[in-house]
Amino acid sequence: MRNALTVDVEDYFQVSAFEHHIARTDWEKLPCRVERNMDVILSMLDERGIAATFFTLGWIAERYPAMVKRMASCGHEIASHGSSHRRVSDQSPEQFLEDVTRSKALIEDLCGMEVKGYRAPSFSIGASNLWALDVLQEAGYRYSSSIYPIAHDHYGMPEAPRFGFRHGDLLELPATTISLFNRNLPASGGGYFRLLPYSVSRWMMHRVNESDREPCIFYFHPWEIDPEQPRQEGLNFRTRFRHYTHLSRMEGKIRRLLGDFAWGRMDRIFLENDQ
Repeated sequence: MRNALTVDVEDYFQVSAFEHHIARTDWEKLPCRVERNMDVILSMLDERGIAATFFTLGWIAERYPAMVKRMASCGHEIASHGSSHRRVSDQSPEQFLEDVTRSKALIEDLCGMEVKGYRAPSFSIGASNLWALDVLQEAGYRYSSSIYPIAHDHYGMPEAPRFGFRHGDLLELPATTISLFNRNLPASGGGYFRLLPYSVSRWMMHRVNESDREPCIFYFHPWEIDPEQPRQEGLNFRTRFRHYTHLSRMEGKIRRLLGDFAWGRMDRIFLENDQ
């Protein structure tokens, strides 16, 4: 069974956890690391002949168009992560429509191919703003991967379906979870993958493939393989722990993961038989 390998293409200073520590007006002044990190990721994928989906921030695409074109030319799907990494829950429907329309058009113009998918920053679509799925449909997206069916202090919709479901013509593909002790537990990458032993993550993904008979959706960020990124001052313990723990181990764990499972792009796994 092929699982979906996805990367949220953003830089270290754009994570939502830093929004009260790093002003957006300072983004232009900070050293960017995304090109260096994407070189490593693209090399890893090329070594194994794996095509992935890159949910790319419009801010990044505007400043690194050659990098985005390279991603597309290597056979990867380029999808949208919005324009400016603002949580959907912090936007009005009108603001959100402008954001996702702008990022879609920008990436399509760069790559010359349809942008079919969207992922909300910080999985910020949930029970209180399901109107966002209507907006994505209006903007011409075919699928979203923006709902995380877990309980979390910053996001989550634990009552949502664990696997893909229709909202009108839009296909929502939630981040992967396992059901254990009457609770959904995260099994789709990110900080959980960095913090947990590799064997636990591998077991959870095998369980989804073998027991649920469903593909997993795995995600990570370029900054997660970069232990040399600049450290931010004034962070509380929780934020510092979540962001910086095991960065030095992440690249090795990703390489193991690429060899232990079969991988593909979101559009080819979920849309090709969904006409």
